[in-house]
Amino acid sequence: MSIEKFHKLVSRVVPLPIENVDTDQIIPARFLKAVERKGFGDNLFRDWRYKKDGTPNPDFVLNNPLYSGKILVAGKNFGSGSSREHAAWAVYDAGFRVVVSSFFADIFKSNVLNNGLLPVQVPDAFLAEIFQTVEVDPSAHFEVDLESQTIRNLKAGISVKFDIDPYKKECLLKGLDDIDFLISLKEEILAFEQA
Repeated sequence: MSIEKFHKLVSRVVPLPIENVDTDQIIPARFLKAVERKGFGDNLFRDWRYKKDGTPNPDFVLNNPLYSGKILVAGKNFGSGSSREHAAWAVYDAGFRVVVSSFFADIFKSNVLNNGLLPVQVPDAFLAEIFQTVEVDPSAHFEVDLESQTIRNLKAGISVKFDIDPYKKECLLKGLDDIDFLISLKEEILAFEQA
């Protein structure tokens, strides 16, 4: 699967200031029947997003018209629990391209990187600053620059650097998944084999 190239994104954010969000909360197990990556966004945070009768929960952030954007900002320890890749599919399919938290579960972090999402891990203080900024001004914009590995709060004028595996950074910048990356090295691989 080719992925969308990622260089720089300027967007509003959707704040989810809840800690310890696990993959079953991101996409409940009963929605894991499909094997294609499409349609999972409709059930992102399903049990929080909708009431038992299927109507939207007006108190949940994804149903609040004040918040929109391609950046999901979550509380500490986002993506814990099972290793289901469907959680990454759901976040991506819902339109997000960046997930920000002060800590990600390792398997979730790997899954989002493999599916074209950028996990941006920031210090607790910067995460709190994002939540405070958006509470005051839901239309505040943030800039995520993969090349320089920075996230900037444009309203407050502050930024921090984030870490990313160099290989995964290259894949995101070029819009390559693992298979596409290997195919891009075809000539080098053939030359190595012949040597």
